[in-house]
Amino acid sequence: MAKAEMEKSALIVGASRGLGLGLAKELLDRGWRVTATVRSAPKSSELLDYHDRLTLDTVDINNPSMVEAFVARVRDEVFDVVFINAGIGGPQGKTAADVTPDEMTHLFMTNAISPVRLAYRLLPNVKRETGILAFMSSVLGSVERNTHGVSPLYSASKAALNQLTRGFVAQMKEHVTVLTLHPGWVKTDMGGPHADIDVPTSVKGLADVLEAKAGSGVHEYLDYRGEVIPW
Repeated sequence: MAKAEMEKSALIVGASRGLGLGLAKELLDRGWRVTATVRSAPKSSELLDYHDRLTLDTVDINNPSMVEAFVARVRDEVFDVVFINAGIGGPQGKTAADVTPDEMTHLFMTNAISPVRLAYRLLPNVKRETGILAFMSSVLGSVERNTHGVSPLYSASKAALNQLTRGFVAQMKEHVTVLTLHPGWVKTDMGGPHADIDVPTSVKGLADVLEAKAGSGVHEYLDYRGEVIPW
């Protein structure tokens, strides 16, 4: 089998830093070909060593004209994995009692609406039968596990993402695997310095899950260790 036929490919939407950047590097280190997007011109040189297998592109998933242009640019590409990694923490310390409409709109657009809207557009780019469409969610989006009230607005936005993803899969006619993934509590700008694990641990686990689930045809809500999370 030719090398080009064996080489796996991934599109990672949201790879300027943190988990998205870490996952891009992990897959590149595994020999994948990666297209990684950022919202503005990248300032990091961390991916320069991978120039022969890396394509960088720019898109803001909340900007319809940028999305339209990006979808046109990748129209003829087919990927083993399309991973939509988008998320913001939202207004800190606020609840439904004091959040503003603009703050809530931005949070839900970024964490729930725009990722699923983009998924509809990128579904043709996912390889049939063995391909995976993945969403970066959080265990905080689990309604069943929410007995703590932590980050209620962020949790609600991720629960909305999970629900919209379920509807997306129910309507989907293409045969691809869809994964809703929790990366763990990770030491990133969002997770903070006291989180449980570092980025390399999280992305290694996420990459292992992606490789293990290829071709399974399931829609599952999993953490970075491959353990099932209740919806």
